[in-house]
Amino acid sequence: MHTKNLTLAALVLTAGLSLTACQGSENSAASTSDSGSSSSSAETSGTSGGSGDSDESTAATGGDSATTESAAGSGNERITTGTCKTSNLDFDTAPGMGEGTLLVSLKNTSDACTLKGFPGVDLRSQDASGLLSAKRSGLTAPVVDLGNGETTRFTLHYPSAEGTGAYVSAIEVTPPGETHSKALSVSLRLQIAEGADQKVVVDPVGTGKQ
Repeated sequence: MHTKNLTLAALVLTAGLSLTACQGSENSAASTSDSGSSSSSAETSGTSGGSGDSDESTAATGGDSATTESAAGSGNERITTGTCKTSNLDFDTAPGMGEGTLLVSLKNTSDACTLKGFPGVDLRSQDASGLLSAKRSGLTAPVVDLGNGETTRFTLHYPSAEGTGAYVSAIEVTPPGETHSKALSVSLRLQIAEGADQKVVVDPVGTGKQ
């Protein structure tokens, strides 16, 4: 997604009220055998073969674990299918508790998957002539494992205005680790002031009250 970061002031001057948005080693133990009798060599070879079978089994298990993850910090060992895909998530928005906050929820509609990191959030003005990308907050991103039907969310912070602010009609959300976005209809008014665009900030998925 190619976005062009513009300050709100510049957008007002050049395009009216347009805005936007814009991460086994298989220790192979080579058995060395002493030169001895041929029967001793055969036994050593047989032992090596058994160890190889065991190593292959371990390698296969390791291969599976490369595409699955267990729930971090829990004792349940929930198996996930990897990063949650945009196509397997249902999105929704709701006003936050404080002024200038928007809650975006993500509900998993498929097999268990994992989210970790910051979503990409681009704000689109009503006339769709520009995008303003939300900056990342300083919060630490937790690992969020979502089973089928489970929901998590994140918070978007913005400098709100009444009446005369720049109107934002939609946001485009890209989940962490994904390249596909989802457009969501919203109704937000942002302050038109120098540096106001720097106050459009997004928290990582899974932070705040869930």
